[in-house]
Amino acid sequence: MHMKIDFNSDEALYIQLINQIIYGIATSQFQEGDNLPSVRELAEYIGINMHTVNKAYSILRQEGYIKLDRRKGAVIAIDINKMKARENLKEELRVSIAKAICKNLSCQEVYEVVDEIFKEFERR
Repeated sequence: MHMKIDFNSDEALYIQLINQIIYGIATSQFQEGDNLPSVRELAEYIGINMHTVNKAYSILRQEGYIKLDRRKGAVIAIDINKMKARENLKEELRVSIAKAICKNLSCQEVYEVVDEIFKEFERR
């Protein structure tokens, strides 16, 4: 497992960890049913506090990316609720689009960026 955590970033470590795991799922680095390291193992591997990993795992569980099992630990288990996913995406994009508007990006330019990102994932 490879995680890119930037200790100099302004972004919180748990958010970076969440994003790395979601990216890993999207790029098939992690498959449905794969076990993630235990909280303790991942914290030691990355060199961060166990509570940080625990917070990331809890949020991933709430958002439907993993299940926490007492025997197996954290397991990739995607909750495929498209309506919920669509609403969550809409809320997340709302802020990004507001930022784009503030920077004078056109609707077409935003579409182009989204298309570029989708193509990045398709190449993998």
